[in-house]
Amino acid sequence: MATRLLILGGTTEARALAGHIAAIAGYDAVLSLAGRTERPLPQPLPVRTGGFGGAAGLAAYLKTESIAALVVATHPFAAQIAANAAEAARMVGIPAVKLTRPPWRPVEGDVWRLYPSLEALIEGLAGSPRRLLVTIGRQDAPRFAAAPQHAYVFRSIEPIDLPPALGQAVTIEERGPFTLEGEVALMRRHAIEALITKNSGGEATCAKLDAARELGLPVLMVDRPPAPALPNLASIDDVIAFLAHHAPPEKRGV
Repeated sequence: MATRLLILGGTTEARALAGHIAAIAGYDAVLSLAGRTERPLPQPLPVRTGGFGGAAGLAAYLKTESIAALVVATHPFAAQIAANAAEAARMVGIPAVKLTRPPWRPVEGDVWRLYPSLEALIEGLAGSPRRLLVTIGRQDAPRFAAAPQHAYVFRSIEPIDLPPALGQAVTIEERGPFTLEGEVALMRRHAIEALITKNSGGEATCAKLDAARELGLPVLMVDRPPAPALPNLASIDDVIAFLAHHAPPEKRGV
């Protein structure tokens, strides 16, 4: 039988990794999505949608499905599922690895203000109204009702359901990658005074940081949560090498 793999996905990197795994004979892999995106992109592997029921539920799935190795390729801010994955792999006794896109780093000209959590960032929004571009995902957008005095422009892949306190906010539905020219035009069109984002890393959405730098705008950024207790690798090639060593593909006909 082929070597069974489970990839916890939902990111651009997970989709790319899935394409590489699908092309390797001897692997039988499943890509698991949380189901938070209503219109996910087509995937190159069979997809399982939904949660597992914590670490114990994931461990039961790994055992029942005879999974030989686990790859966590979730969003850098999906801290709970990453922690559950590390614990589940330990419980079952299989190798696991985290594919982690490198974080963004400030360069000359950047004006970044880092916050340990979104709660801390929102608390820091007290004061005079400003025009703010927010790119933190649709699920967290309603939390900005705690600072309703600002003129918000929320951008997400899918529609945002905002509370009445944010009823005057502008919402934009767009999927990256974005360009510097497009981001500068967006910020100028809405007279943005500051950008709010999470340090997700990656190339698809980094143009907003370049635009903020070009326009001299401050960036209010939520720093990453602690990494899970797993080997953290930054490239697909490194993950493939990890799997080849710890859970090699079944060689048929040998």
